[in-house]
Amino acid sequence: MTALLALPILLPLVGAGCSMIVGRSRAAQRAVSLTVLTAVVGVAVTLLVAVDRDGPVAVQAGGWAVPMGITLVADRLSALMLAVASVMLLAVLVYAIGQPGAERNHVGFQSVYLVLSAGVAGAFLTGDLFNLFVSFEMMLAASYVLITLGARRDQVRAGMTYVVISLIASTLFVTALAFVYSATGTVNLAHLSERMDELSPGLNTAFSVLLLVVFGIKAGLFPLFFWLPDSYPTAPSAVTAVFAGLLTKVGVYAIIRSQSLLFPPESRPSGLILVMAGATMAVGVLGAIAQDDVKRILSFHIVSHVGFMVMGLGFFTVAGLGGAVFYIVHHIIVMTTLFLTGGLVEHVGGSSRLSRLGGLVGKSPVVSLVFLVSGLSLAGLPPFSGFVAKLGLLQAGASASHHTIVAVALVVSLLTLFSMMKIWSAVFWGTPRSEPEVRTAAPPLMLAPTLLLAAASIVVSVAAGPLAGLSERAAQGLLDRSAYVSAVLR
Repeated sequence: MTALLALPILLPLVGAGCSMIVGRSRAAQRAVSLTVLTAVVGVAVTLLVAVDRDGPVAVQAGGWAVPMGITLVADRLSALMLAVASVMLLAVLVYAIGQPGAERNHVGFQSVYLVLSAGVAGAFLTGDLFNLFVSFEMMLAASYVLITLGARRDQVRAGMTYVVISLIASTLFVTALAFVYSATGTVNLAHLSERMDELSPGLNTAFSVLLLVVFGIKAGLFPLFFWLPDSYPTAPSAVTAVFAGLLTKVGVYAIIRSQSLLFPPESRPSGLILVMAGATMAVGVLGAIAQDDVKRILSFHIVSHVGFMVMGLGFFTVAGLGGAVFYIVHHIIVMTTLFLTGGLVEHVGGSSRLSRLGGLVGKSPVVSLVFLVSGLSLAGLPPFSGFVAKLGLLQAGASASHHTIVAVALVVSLLTLFSMMKIWSAVFWGTPRSEPEVRTAAPPLMLAPTLLLAAASIVVSVAAGPLAGLSERAAQGLLDRSAYVSAVLR
């Protein structure tokens, strides 16, 4: 099973090279990318089944002893994240192939997309902080190319903002790495979990807050989120869907992994985490309500719902972390679906601004239904997956007597519902437009993956019991570090 650990990283990188070699043939590029990402899905699902049954697995690249070499590790959390991410990447690629625009007009789209996929897989599977940094830089390089496809002035400006903020975060990350290494003599996560116990509580807390800031920028956590709403809406719809569904969740994953694995309980800034989570939820949803563009509204909701995931971490209980893991899975699927639906709205209606749309429920009832299901799930209405995810987090908060943040989450959920109904009334239920240039049919390759992801969100709700059980087992593995450490250091 350890032989599979490197494949989710290696296959996309090899595929990117092959895609460049066959760059003259768009059909060959698409065949390479679809084959590679389908194989990654199979590997990721196999890893998830194996680690859930047998526990964490690890491999040392090149046979180097810990902590000298590159360590790859899969436990329940990383394997689950990898499986969901690989399915999303494959679905969005099919959507991009069907969408007129970025993928069709740029010969480098496929290879850059595969490099992004490798960076995402590397972030989930790496067992040391330095290679987590390398994975982030792979994603940064690829995402900058993707976010500026088309070279419009607003895209370049947004891309520069994204790069500048990401480089600041990278500089802070390298600085944190230097401090951590000077204090402990290692950057291997499992090794660090033992060495950190030897440091003073104050130094541990300082490292914890520093890494929280670094990964908080990547995740879009308050007050570090300001770059996100301006960067994401300018990119092509398929690219925005990947960013919305996955890139911020990589940051959330890094926060959860570092805070739970590296630092002893007395050094974790749980109060600060809960304050940042509550502020992220509130500021994000208020920003969404103030917008008049579908993509910008959804971009602010990315920020808002990051707060729910980090709230679960702040409880530092099995129920809280389990709820956070479940919420991440739900949100990746639903938010990706919503952004893909936003692309369909723009294609069918000719715009993404609320003031220029209306009556799409009659022109495209399927797109309308997909948005309604995904929007109600994001708001947390029963019986959709968002209700199950939020219910778990609220119960965990109430059990831990964190009533203030529970109240904030309830209010934010109501405001999210208001925001989704604002889109529904303006875009789907409003007065139809009569301009002749408005298109009425969505390409099948854009519609099919969007429908499948909407169906997947319903499956998450129907299969909430098994997924909640897996999330709880992942949370237990996060709070009990022994299995992870043993798999790496044995």
